[in-house]
Amino acid sequence: MRFFRSAAGIRSTHPWRRFARNEKGATAIEFGLIAVPFIGLMFAILEIGLFFFAQQTLETAVQMSARLIRTGIAQEQNLNSSDFKQTICDRVGVLFRCDNLKIDVRLIDTFDSSNPPLPLDENGKLIDQDFIYTPGHGGEIVLVRVFYEWPSLTKGIYFSLANTGSGKYLMVATAAFKNEPFPW
Repeated sequence: MRFFRSAAGIRSTHPWRRFARNEKGATAIEFGLIAVPFIGLMFAILEIGLFFFAQQTLETAVQMSARLIRTGIAQEQNLNSSDFKQTICDRVGVLFRCDNLKIDVRLIDTFDSSNPPLPLDENGKLIDQDFIYTPGHGGEIVLVRVFYEWPSLTKGIYFSLANTGSGKYLMVATAAFKNEPFPW
């Protein structure tokens, strides 16, 4: 036990003075103050990294699958919406649940008109009934859009990537092209 001498020379064992001078456990207290923000930041960095990786994977899968339409292979093999969706699912791997992918393939008049609105209702939720599959014929301009609602893992910690009314982030991968002049 440590004793302190006061100005009068009398030993003082006042508990507050001992507490004020004691530095044991200061590191633990400092870590406790920054642990929650630090761990939240680490989870946020991991989620953003995974999100960008997933977005790029979806973009690549859409570009590769859209090539089937552009070259006329999808039309020649009579691929329907489900078949085309499966070609995308085969390329995205385990990052996505294929039943949550929404496919929209439509003809457009010009490349200038290739900006249809997002299929969201007034509450920001994805509308299911507006998706069509029309791959077109040789020489026609096609717009392929694929939508996926990505769940936000850190929505309770500091920030959220969510941009829909359902609390998820709407990923959109797009390919606009003119079909090659195939004869069918």
